Amino acid sequence: MRLAALIESLNHVCTRYRLRAFEPLLRQAGHTLEYQELPRGWLSRWSVGRAFHDADAVILQRKLLSSVELSLLRRRSKYLVFDLDDAIWMRDSYSGKGFESRKRERRFTATVCAADCVVGGNDFLAENAMLAGAKDAWVVPTCVNVHQYPIARHEREKPMLVWVGTSSTLQGLETISPYLEAIGQHVPGTQLKLVCDRFIRLNHLLVIESRWSESKEASEIAAADIGISWIPDDPWSSGKCGLKLLQYMAAGLPVVTNPAGVHPDMVSHGESGFLVNTESEWVEAIRVLARDPDLRRRMGAVGRKIVEERYSVEAGATVWNRLIEHKLIGKSPR
Repeated sequence: MRLAALIESLNHVCTRYRLRAFEPLLRQAGHTLEYQELPRGWLSRWSVGRAFHDADAVILQRKLLSSVELSLLRRRSKYLVFDLDDAIWMRDSYSGKGFESRKRERRFTATVCAADCVVGGNDFLAENAMLAGAKDAWVVPTCVNVHQYPIARHEREKPMLVWVGTSSTLQGLETISPYLEAIGQHVPGTQLKLVCDRFIRLNHLLVIESRWSESKEASEIAAADIGISWIPDDPWSSGKCGLKLLQYMAAGLPVVTNPAGVHPDMVSHGESGFLVNTESEWVEAIRVLARDPDLRRRMGAVGRKIVEERYSVEAGATVWNRLIEHKLIGKSPR
């Protein structure tokens, strides 16, 4: 089958993890996948989807098009799939205008109703697509290639925490800076590596700056001891797909995070990491892991197995191939 994807850019994190990662396995199943970046100018958008007229299916990724653009894409697509990994029908957690956006809600409803199928990165996204009128919705989690991640050795006496992300998501880490300061005070010698394009400074916790690059990301994560993350417990965060946690777990790191969004689905508390809320819980979780390298290894091994079984590119490609066979080829039941 010839698949085509309309995307923001080839290097966008969503495209890298939700489409490009599956390409080799889709190819093995006899499918091809080509990309077109969404035209920037208003006039050029009249051509949206024109290059895909002979594709068996078109995947629109994340973008909420205008009614004219959506109508053109629908007419030029034999089969239209809408793929999303965020609650894009609302504003994000840090917007000063609140979550509700009538324009986004209207475009989201129009998009999922126009699509033949919606693919969401988690249950929350798929369920909301169905509530908005989608004909069908499948869940394909954001997945990682575990083979690209070295396994952490956990030989350091004083633990190194790691956080990976972008400037926008760094706001979450800034929110819990008091917890990080407390960790620095109560677990001496602890360091925090930030793999990002922007950095914060703390008074009591040494921050190591590691500018993000795709080629070094996995090795930088695996060189640490404990992966940390925090997201607000709100509607927007319910649409997040937990990529940070998957990267940490793929590298054999135990995870310390809060029980919001998909985090409780990914982290087995006490087995692959700790789900914590209060400052004292954060400090105690880091303290326990800091003094026991063997525990870190055991938890890291459990986390990596979870990723291999549920969030690997092999697992995600299996669902994509099943969808293609059921919806486009009609050979196998769902």
